[in-house]
Amino acid sequence: MDSGKSQITYNNSSGITAAYITDTAGIWHSHKEYELVLNIACNGTRIIGDSVELFDKYDMVLIASGMPHSWHYYKGEKDLPENHGMVLHFTRSSIGDVLLMQPELKCVNKLLDESERGIVFSVNDALLTEKYLGQMINHKGLDKIIDLFCILRILCKAKNKVFLCSDEYKKKYDERGNKKMADIYLYIRENYFRPVTLQEISEIFEMNSFSFSRFFKKNSGTCFIEYLNRIRTNRACYLLRETEYPVHDIAAECGFSSISNFNKQFRKTEGKSPSNYRAQFKTS
Repeated sequence: MDSGKSQITYNNSSGITAAYITDTAGIWHSHKEYELVLNIACNGTRIIGDSVELFDKYDMVLIASGMPHSWHYYKGEKDLPENHGMVLHFTRSSIGDVLLMQPELKCVNKLLDESERGIVFSVNDALLTEKYLGQMINHKGLDKIIDLFCILRILCKAKNKVFLCSDEYKKKYDERGNKKMADIYLYIRENYFRPVTLQEISEIFEMNSFSFSRFFKKNSGTCFIEYLNRIRTNRACYLLRETEYPVHDIAAECGFSSISNFNKQFRKTEGKSPSNYRAQFKTS
């Protein structure tokens, strides 16, 4: 994919597509379809609207039409498995406006409305959904539609679901700035491991510091430094969990200027020290 693209179109006459995820581009984009993503064998950082979070195996998220998003996968020492996840795209019209007006589908309408904030589901719900998503990739016709409704039933009945975006954000982002935001996010992902100042990134995107800060917060829901530290901390969480690297080496690799700054930012986002964070995975 071209990292410059911010709008993506999925060509399918039925308005319903299901496929394995094989790419690792992680571009910031949006599209008119609703999207359900199930990550099976990978982890990393997902960005949905103003939400920036770590994700792990069997992370499943539903996002609404037009919601900007990207997934940044951690490869580690090996490449990602070829089919490391599954994705479903559909539109309201593919279900049918008349059908959605029926009282029996009130829960589906509510689900689609709630997806404007992005929804993450439990691992158990993800495991239940995996079967039907896999079938949808190969099924056609009525069988494919039945699989879709089986998935919607699981999502509607889900008890342990969490909204991702703040209520204020929802879909209130500057669509005209989406292309520039894609480039900014790409630059941050490729440079977070070294010092990146507000002045530097402002000059690269041909704005003064005040204008860049205002633009970034308007489109991401958070300030630049907070976002940069969140990306760095997410990467640190992965390294603390998956490797035996010393904490001070992880701090340096993730772009923190000092071990004290790393500890401060880590406690701010995770509520505990890096050492305590690592310890909980050693004993679990």
